[in-house]
Order: sequence, then structure tokens, then C-alpha cells
Amino acid sequence: MLFGRRKLKTKRPTPAPPAPPPGEAEPPTVTITPSSDGAPVTTPPPIAAEPARPLPPPFMAGDTLPAAEVGADLTVDCTAVTHNWRTLASRAAPADCAAVVKADAYGCGLEPITSTLAAAGCSTFFVAQLAEARRARAAAPAAVIYVLNGIAPGSAQYFAEIDARPVIGNLGELTEWDAFRTVHSWRGGAALHFDTGMNRLGLPMEEAASLAGRVRSMPNHGISLVMSHFACADEPKHPLNQKQIRDFQEIRVMFRGVAASLANSAGIFLDSSAHFDLVRPGIALYGANPTVANVNPMRPVVELRGRLLQARIIPEGATVGYGATWTAKRVSRIAIVAVGYADGFSRPIGSSDARRGGEAVVHGKRCPIIGRVSMDLLAIDITELTKDVHRGEWVTLLGEGIGVDEMAGWARTINYDVLTRLGHRFHRVWKR
Repeated sequence: MLFGRRKLKTKRPTPAPPAPPPGEAEPPTVTITPSSDGAPVTTPPPIAAEPARPLPPPFMAGDTLPAAEVGADLTVDCTAVTHNWRTLASRAAPADCAAVVKADAYGCGLEPITSTLAAAGCSTFFVAQLAEARRARAAAPAAVIYVLNGIAPGSAQYFAEIDARPVIGNLGELTEWDAFRTVHSWRGGAALHFDTGMNRLGLPMEEAASLAGRVRSMPNHGISLVMSHFACADEPKHPLNQKQIRDFQEIRVMFRGVAASLANSAGIFLDSSAHFDLVRPGIALYGANPTVANVNPMRPVVELRGRLLQARIIPEGATVGYGATWTAKRVSRIAIVAVGYADGFSRPIGSSDARRGGEAVVHGKRCPIIGRVSMDLLAIDITELTKDVHRGEWVTLLGEGIGVDEMAGWARTINYDVLTRLGHRFHRVWKR
């Protein structure tokens, strides 16, 4: 079954409530002084007084454009995503396997990927932002959804509206969340994120013991997960991996009875000591290689094709593209394709006189991409082709043996960047 060319309607957002008339008092606020650090926290009135924000439709308008109106199509193989999730879940068993669907499911479409994996049995999802959590909730109404970037000041009530769980990474967030739960008798869950070596988000290790005592003293604490994040899991022999595992084992002991999660995609392929209770694959779900030095165990997910606009003959010595970086060494036949860096196709992929770049598949044969990729167009050297090409034909840029890892090498970047840069000027199809 193919998902695509779908006409969608979006709901108008609920208007903000009007300001009170002059002379009428503002709704009261409640101030609580939590025992942890004595800092007063002011919370809004009960959430029942706030109108609920409408959830978005299951598939967002604009994600699928009519094929005849754009220069490329992007096909996402949802069956391959399901296979990859099950492969990772099997490797991590008996730990549970979640799915990370932030950044529009790494460019593959948050709603269709979330609904596909929920149907396959995935019950826990991670996103980066609350807005993404709203979309994930619409696609998976019964799932547990964690928001990795935590609570922005004053946003606790919006987590409650959709039953999303913040990943709390500092004491200020924890204080605000505790105050909100107390005032509103909210029993929703949250995760505590501890920094074990990434030095990005996360509570310091030194706070773990006191926080564990605080959690144990609160029967309805709502902490459903403790977690950390690997810094170097894609380098299996890096010494920081074992240090992080040891430190996180200490945290797990302190928070006995609370589920623990450390492993990302690459972490799943370390030994089982990295798995704990829940693993959080992201990039591997979408077909990228989580093991770097080994054969990719994941199935490819994305195929990107561009429409051929024109083929032309150029003489020996002619140059192609901005900056004249590629020079024809013979009479050459080139094809111009309607994909460029505005579509997320990286500018450095094209070959120059000084460096060999990427390739595309034309009539089943790999051909070099030449010159600088421009905003809406790229050029391919098809001199070696024995077949004629015609306006309107399709050229494969991802797929037919070209994977996101190989493209990342051509672009001098990482596979995450290749996927998340994929734009929304494509006709998109989700294949099941």
C-alpha cells in the first residue's frame, strides 16, 4: 500500500482566551517553595481552566506535494523501518526497544513512521520538542512519549494536555515539574537525565544520590525513567564507553525500581551491559549503518529520485556550474536534474577537477555528479551511457545501491545530516 498524494485539511488553532475586562482581577497564581533548594516557583492556575490545544491531523499538510508539480520524489519504505526496529529489538532483548522520531523521524516523516512502528508493537517514542510530541501523540494515541529537551519555563501544563513526559536535565526543570504536579495533582510521568560524559544536557552525577533519596521519599514521584546518553558508542573501543556504563550502573542502583536507558543505535551494538531496561535507536531505524566499520545490518529505507530536465552535449574544455570547478576532458554528454541544495542535497557532493564527488544512477548505471550542486539543479556526466535519455525521466540519487552512509562520505558530513536535511519540496510516498 502506498501513502501519498493525500489532500489534507489543517485545523485552525484554538484562539487564546480574551484578556479580562478592565478592573477584573487576573486568575490567581499559586506559589510553592519546594524543599530541594528553597527557590519559590509560581505556577499557572489549574489546567482545567485552559482550553486544550487541538492535535494536528495524522499526516501534516504539505508533506506530500503533487508529483507533477515538483522535481523529485522521495519514497520511504515503512516495511524496512519495521524490519529495522524488530532487528534492533531482537538484539537488545530482554530490554525493551523504543524509537526516536525527532527531527521529523530523521527526515522520513514523523506521523507515518510513528504510526507504523506503533502498529508493529513499539510502545515508547522519543522526540526533541513538545511540538513534535503533539504530532507523535496524534499518530500513536496510546504510546509513552518522552521529550528529550525537557521543560521550557511555563510549559508544564502543555505536557499534561497530551500526556507527554519531559526528560528533566537540571534542578530548575525538576523544581518546576514538582510544583506543577503538586498544584494540579497531576500524576503524569517524567524521566531524569544524568550526564555521564557527554557534557551536554543532564543532571550532574554528584546530584544522583540526593535526588534518589528525594524520589524514594515521594510515593507518587512520577519518575518513570532514568537515562543518560553515549558520547562515543560509534567507536566501540573508545574508553569513555566503559566509563559511562560503569557510572550509569551506579545510577541505576540508586534508583532501584525505576527503568534505566543508556543505549542509542550504536550502543545497541556494544555488549549487553549497555542495554539496561530500554534502548533508544534513532538513525539505525532509517537505514544508516550503526556499526561504522562493519557491514550495515539495516535495510535501506529512503529512495530519492530527481526528474531529468535536459540533456546536452558540451565540447572538450567546457566547464559546468558555478565557479567552473569541473572541466570536460572530452566531448561530453551531461544531464541536468531538478534537485539542489534547497532540497537538502549537499553542495559539496559534485565532482570538481581536484576531487571526485558523488554519483547518481541513470538507466541502472552509476554516473558522476559534476560541478557544484546549485540551489535547484545538479549536473551528471552521462557520457558513458549507451542509451539515450529523455526529458522527464527519473534519476536515482539515493537508492539502487547508493545509501545514506555513502552519500555522507561524498558530502563530507555524517549520515544524520544527509537524512535530516531532506527537504519538503518532494512528492513523498510512504510505502507499506
